[in-house]
Amino acid sequence: MRVCSATLHHICMRLKTPFVNSLTTVEERNLILVELEDELGTKGWGECVAFSSPWYTEETITTAWHVMTNFLLPLLQGVTITSVWEVSKLFAPVRRNPMAKAGIEGAVWDLFARRQGVALSSLMGGKPGEVKAGATVGLKASLAQIVEEVSYLHHDQGYERVKVKIKPGRDVDLIHCLRQRFPQLMLIADANSAYTLADLDHLRLLEPYKLTMIEQPLAADDIVDHATLAKQLRIPICLDESITSAEDARRALELGSCQVMSIKIGRVGGIAEAIRIHNLCARHKVPVWVGGMLESGVSRAQHLALATLPNFTIPGDLSASTRYWEQDVTKPEVKVSQGKIRVPSGTGIGFHIDEERLRAVTVRSLKRQL
Repeated sequence: MRVCSATLHHICMRLKTPFVNSLTTVEERNLILVELEDELGTKGWGECVAFSSPWYTEETITTAWHVMTNFLLPLLQGVTITSVWEVSKLFAPVRRNPMAKAGIEGAVWDLFARRQGVALSSLMGGKPGEVKAGATVGLKASLAQIVEEVSYLHHDQGYERVKVKIKPGRDVDLIHCLRQRFPQLMLIADANSAYTLADLDHLRLLEPYKLTMIEQPLAADDIVDHATLAKQLRIPICLDESITSAEDARRALELGSCQVMSIKIGRVGGIAEAIRIHNLCARHKVPVWVGGMLESGVSRAQHLALATLPNFTIPGDLSASTRYWEQDVTKPEVKVSQGKIRVPSGTGIGFHIDEERLRAVTVRSLKRQL
């Protein structure tokens, strides 16, 4: 297969409600959709999920656009791709920038699946069916608002697993209240690196509440202090921001830095690397789950497909489209029914691009012949 043209669509969609964590508030989501076309006229879609500012990782929409247009797309020029696994090797001369790489690599996977007439999940080694949905609740103005949203998600929508954001000063009372109200709920606390080892005694106050895990309590680039914390805290530790590659995952597992891993395709540089991390964790008997990035339906479709692999045993951040958007750029909507989402069985990502909606939310676009 040869990629003949690439079009980047910088889009901006407003969230239904601001999303707040310990580091930032997101009201509008800027994303880059990647549209690749091959010599047969087949199109594949990917998504770069970098944020507008470098609060989550060092990448931003601006830097990703620069890297994609000036360094990554030229590497596809005149190249015949015989396997989806080749793309990550092709991009290896460009250091880091995983979200930029994942945006293009994901479109190549979609292209391959469409050319072969199979669902993306099948190309990954999984299978269409249903996956359990999970939801994330950001910090809100009041505890009552958080309780109300968790109640709606758990009782009305059937989500078995809910993740809540925490930070110093908004942690123990929040978790205490939620556990009292929802004693059987699979509950995760996500710290987004808000704590240090000096907070060990404070974090121990969360131990009685039977958390499924605490996600990324320490620094975003750390695996050493997390290994120390894991030996002293009776709550399973999940690493998120610290894991940007399979090599990061290997080191963390060898050090004992976590008991669970979150896998986000954008954060680790693409679908191929996400599968490598899944397989590595499976060999170490460490469960994984799919993280979310406030993404559009393109990236959500990739994550749904990824979640069909066997070691994804914990419900991921795989909520309904309407949870974040008045209208997504893909059709049909991702819907949750009794806490589950049906994974598309159609070819590729299994969703169609809503061209009218895409035009309405596009900030800028660039087409390049390759």
